[in-house]
Amino acid sequence: MDTPYWLRQIDKPLFPELEWSRPETRTQAGRLLIVGGNGYEFKVPANAYGDALDAGIGTATVLLPNSMQRVVSDIFPEAEFAPSTPSGSFARASLAPMLDLATRANGVLLAGDIGRNSETTVLIETFLQKYQGQATLTKDAADVFVQQPLSLLHRPDTLLVLAMGQLRQLGTAARFPRAFTTGMDLAQLVESLHEFTGSFPLAVITKHQGQYVIAVSGQVSTTQDETDTTVWRLLVSAHASVWWLQNPSKTLESLSTAVYMIKK
Repeated sequence: MDTPYWLRQIDKPLFPELEWSRPETRTQAGRLLIVGGNGYEFKVPANAYGDALDAGIGTATVLLPNSMQRVVSDIFPEAEFAPSTPSGSFARASLAPMLDLATRANGVLLAGDIGRNSETTVLIETFLQKYQGQATLTKDAADVFVQQPLSLLHRPDTLLVLAMGQLRQLGTAARFPRAFTTGMDLAQLVESLHEFTGSFPLAVITKHQGQYVIAVSGQVSTTQDETDTTVWRLLVSAHASVWWLQNPSKTLESLSTAVYMIKK
């Protein structure tokens, strides 16, 4: 099969120049806003914060619901807080502070653990419609997109880091003619993502058969995965967000390099 759109990253990075040209100081390394948490659960955004620092971000800010402000503010001084619902999730009134912080950053990571509150779902969808910059979504934050994608499918500067089950849901909701299944082989997945991202301006990272699969504008790269299967989405999302905002015009290159550099 002729697949010129499939790039295989095996024992060396496909784009070594990105590592050589990394920012030399934190002041040049970009600003990332991390959004997540609900009730008293802030482990996911806190871990994303640590992963972003490991990836080389200049400054990271974490936005949490104010339901946890009393508990978290002393132990996590990097956190900002926005209005919450009675159940402790982000309320619709969080939109203004979320947009304000996002416009002061170079990219946003919607890290997850946002809960299943319908008000929070509406908030995230509205935020993505109004915010014009780079947005990375994973875990249950990505479910907002996966389950109701039609108003967001043509949003540029969007990265989805998805488990295969989420990718299957997205394809079905987007009425994509090819089904994404766990039973497909790697070549079939690559071909399907080539077509999917050729039709919609989304970047997608998933994992299948021991490989990270990254698709951007019809191009696909694969990289051997050596991470813990239970945590890969958050880890990859944080590293990908950092490399991408530092190389905004090189999406495929930055995402491919990010997953390769995790194992170094």
